[in-house]
Amino acid sequence: MTVGENRCGQRFVDVGFLEKTDHETCKKMLASLSKGLAHPARIEIIRMLSNKPPEKRCICSDIVKVLPLAQASVSQHLKILKEAGWVYGEIDGPRVCCSLVGNIMEYYEELMRKATQE
Repeated sequence: MTVGENRCGQRFVDVGFLEKTDHETCKKMLASLSKGLAHPARIEIIRMLSNKPPEKRCICSDIVKVLPLAQASVSQHLKILKEAGWVYGEIDGPRVCCSLVGNIMEYYEELMRKATQE
């Protein structure tokens, strides 16, 4: 997965990169991203972040207020999503601000299409 950054610091993935990516690599990349979605709380976090414009970063404590989970659990889920490539975050003093990687939904859909075709 190629991740770039625009002038505002927003990270995004290049969906066009997949045109040059072989079938086996697409399957591995799809599996890696899919592991990040393997828990209902992480899917809810993705839903929450996808409804926010990139300039409105989500603070971990905002997610804790919405989900019936402890701060430590939300932090762990965010860590997994970050490692899988769904979100990126920055520490801003005592807060962790996170955003959904730009184009990640399109990227995931294209990976799904490419990985499941012959």
